[in-house]
Amino acid sequence: MTPKDAPEINALLMSLWERGLPQVRERLEVLDRAATAAASGKLTEDLQAEALEITHKFAGSLGMFGYTEGTEVAQQLEQVLENPTLERSSKVAGLVVQLRRALQLE
Repeated sequence: MTPKDAPEINALLMSLWERGLPQVRERLEVLDRAATAAASGKLTEDLQAEALEITHKFAGSLGMFGYTEGTEVAQQLEQVLENPTLERSSKVAGLVVQLRRALQLE
């Protein structure tokens, strides 16, 4: 890759990001549901597993699109969701809000 390829790569990444936005929004809605359930002490194993899968994917991919803060927040969310104690569960909603802000989808 040469520096002259960078604009083409950035354009491709932006196109991929825009095409994936509906799925990103759906995944954020799942995280919202998980946050609500965690805050009320009703986080099911299935919802926890789905939220963990989403945060893992976000942690691994957002940096490629330039959302390094989103990657960091997703990693924090993943850690909380791996062991959602009552004390830690109260942090999920705030982290989801931070993730939306980092992705500029608030």
